[in-house]
Amino acid sequence: MNELLLRINSINELNDSYEKLSPLQRIKQLYSDFEAEEVMVTSSFAATSALLLDLVKKANPEQVIHFIDTGYHFEETITYVNELSKLLDLNVENVKAEEWKHDFTSKDKTWQKDPDLCCSINKVEPLNNIKLTKKVWISGLMKWQSDHRSSLNIFEERSGVLKFYPLIDVSKEERDNYILELGLPFHPLLSKGYHSIGCKHCTVPGEDRSGRWNNNPKTECGLHL
Repeated sequence: MNELLLRINSINELNDSYEKLSPLQRIKQLYSDFEAEEVMVTSSFAATSALLLDLVKKANPEQVIHFIDTGYHFEETITYVNELSKLLDLNVENVKAEEWKHDFTSKDKTWQKDPDLCCSINKVEPLNNIKLTKKVWISGLMKWQSDHRSSLNIFEERSGVLKFYPLIDVSKEERDNYILELGLPFHPLLSKGYHSIGCKHCTVPGEDRSGRWNNNPKTECGLHL
């Protein structure tokens, strides 16, 4: 059996064994199956983030949370980062583009001309060097958020990294109930109709991800493609 088939079979086995577990059990099992230093966690600190962050904190209190600071976040998002970090005692590290590259997108207003390039410079590229040192990437994607995400499983391989979506089959109602039961805050823009929250230049109120990259068919920044 060639290496590709071995990887596919291994991922299929992981999906089968994790499917019956709860999100918290999945995350705890991941730290049993992989070394903690092999695991990367990213968070946008957006509408769904409190759930994933609380579960990761319960499973591994020392886990570093990588927040991709694009330089274009809403002030409310930065406030939310600080609030959740304090409440959950999170170990947050900001990830940023090289200053000259970010400055180029500011002067060029690249988000208007080429949103894919802007996302690549300010989101995708800054994370690439970190990804090279990791085997598993935990992310809080859920099936109901977009057509692309509806096709995902708990595990998949992307560009040599094993992507892990412990919340992929969690419903919007289950997410909201969990956050409410723990008394955790929602992102402050959620109450203003922002159901998916990215950079301020490219985000307007809307259901699910319909408010992202308004008037553009783009639905993903490229991190999860």
